[in-house]
Amino acid sequence: MAERRIAVVTGGAKGIGAAVADRLEQDGLTPVIWDITAPATAGRRHITCDVSDEAAVAQALGATEREHGPIAVLVNNAGLTGPSTAVAETPLAQWQKIQAINLTGTFLCSRAVAAAMVQRAYGRIVNIASLAGKEGTPMLSAYSAAKAGVIAFTKAHGKELAGTGVLVNAVAPAAVETDLLQQMSKETVATMIAKSPLERLGTVAELAELVVWLASERCSFSTGAVFDLSGGRATY
Repeated sequence: MAERRIAVVTGGAKGIGAAVADRLEQDGLTPVIWDITAPATAGRRHITCDVSDEAAVAQALGATEREHGPIAVLVNNAGLTGPSTAVAETPLAQWQKIQAINLTGTFLCSRAVAAAMVQRAYGRIVNIASLAGKEGTPMLSAYSAAKAGVIAFTKAHGKELAGTGVLVNAVAPAAVETDLLQQMSKETVATMIAKSPLERLGTVAELAELVVWLASERCSFSTGAVFDLSGGRATY
């Protein structure tokens, strides 16, 4: 595997995904962004892809391997929180959209890319979950449920692929300082910060550093695992 490896980052046009792509490039990989919008970083390789669309994911996989090379790393980062609403006030369409991007998107991309990785007996899949998936965040029930699904999916998929050379892990951050927080109410964000023993938000650089380790050969004895990045907030 001496050639420069291809790393797909979904939802990598900005925020956490962009920071992860930058850090992967520093580690010697070639990031390819799968996103419905173009990356802010000039010259970044980009393939337009709606991760919740099975045909779009298949097309993106084919285009990536044809134009750039075999995929060695997949970071399932594409996601959205949706607005802060109580369960009783959450429209079905809002619930379904959040599940489609966060959970179904992770499933579709993982299923497609893992099939190619297994044939080559090497791959790293890193899913971006959330502490909301462990604790449940009030007013963000759809997001919490979707990320809980990502955590369970990671554990199941990692066990399935054990021994193939493909490792599947997840990162469960607490609130990270990105534009995504603007979708939430100030009260929701304040509650998240108050729960952290370090009394602050995480940074995209801190998250990217952990993702890059999980995406590397240095990570060799972990699969189906969930790594917290919570400023001391996580209790299990």
